[in-house]
Amino acid sequence: MASDSPETELDSALRELFYRSERVPFVHWRRFSGANTAVLLVGTVAVLAFVTGLSHLSQGAAVFDGPLAPLFPAGAAEIVVLSGLLLAFVLGGVAVGLQRRKHLAWYGSLVVLPLSSSLTLVTAEPTDALLFALPLVTLPVVVRNRHAFDRRIELSAFQTAAIVAFVAGQLYGTLGAFALRRQFDGIETLTDALYYVVVTGTTVGYGDATPATQGAKLFTVSAIIIGAGTFAVASGSLVVPALESRLSAAFGTMTETELSLLDDHVLVLGYGDLTEPLLDELVATSDVVVVTPATETAAELDDREINVLTADPTDEQALLDAGIEAASGVVAATNDDAQDTLAVLAARQANPDIRVVAVASDHRHADKLERVGADDVISPSIIVGRRLGRSVRGESVDGDEAGS
Repeated sequence: MASDSPETELDSALRELFYRSERVPFVHWRRFSGANTAVLLVGTVAVLAFVTGLSHLSQGAAVFDGPLAPLFPAGAAEIVVLSGLLLAFVLGGVAVGLQRRKHLAWYGSLVVLPLSSSLTLVTAEPTDALLFALPLVTLPVVVRNRHAFDRRIELSAFQTAAIVAFVAGQLYGTLGAFALRRQFDGIETLTDALYYVVVTGTTVGYGDATPATQGAKLFTVSAIIIGAGTFAVASGSLVVPALESRLSAAFGTMTETELSLLDDHVLVLGYGDLTEPLLDELVATSDVVVVTPATETAAELDDREINVLTADPTDEQALLDAGIEAASGVVAATNDDAQDTLAVLAARQANPDIRVVAVASDHRHADKLERVGADDVISPSIIVGRRLGRSVRGESVDGDEAGS
């Protein structure tokens, strides 16, 4: 009996092509339950909660008799309706945070989604059925995609202090007004005190709550100064950096704050075919900043979360802005040997001690780049020629035997 002939390379290739061992799913469920789906569902819940809240509000003096209604005091229907509308706006903010992949928004969704569903157990209206079910469907999708929402909200020490000061200012006004409520007309509860501080601090001043003594007036003056001051500082510390970040992202460049935090990074001067594999190599091990004058290229790199500064790589001031004094090395690879020469000179003037590596598109210019200050010069044409020579002789290339 003749033995079976061994499997040839052609047989192996055909078997690999037509007989796959792994299972091929008929429906890719992951596409329908990914991070984008979670964001869409949370946004839908926000819209549904807002519409449902408006429906309850339009009913006027509603009486709710749901399973959780006994937990609320009599006449609290307005509070329930306003809470539903407030949750709708909070859900909208959570959806925006999830769309930006913020981890804090993910934690917020774990709290707000069950609340929006449980609120329907107070109202128990027929129109609440969908609002009860949709958050319960959305929550597992959000939990399943928890790893997709991993971006932290980074606040500077000044921003954190400004927010704490604003909250402390509001607490000072509310608790102080409540403690001095006997010296005010129209303040009896904490809600009245909070209402008074808000309408006073925002300069609305309806006049239904007013100070009745000199002490109360002095307290009101202090609450206005503290509240307005802390609000201005807190809003400025948050809005200005946000606008700066949006403008910088539109032009594909880093903000001054981001540039000031750079340390021990690598500057890549220019962007082209050679720098793309270089970025793949460097990004995994160290911080990288690309300096390029092309705004479209800068915007694309910024979308890929690669640090980029839109500037002339041959300008010494641009290299100083990019933190060359704190950098660990410089790579000049503009795809133009003349520009590389100027970039090397600028790098040497900005930081004489830094290691500079240049790329020579034409191997005849390698010695010129070395003479102007490059510590090492790489010529792709020479490298390719040597590899071809080794390969044709069957010698080792990158640790592999060619032609084996």
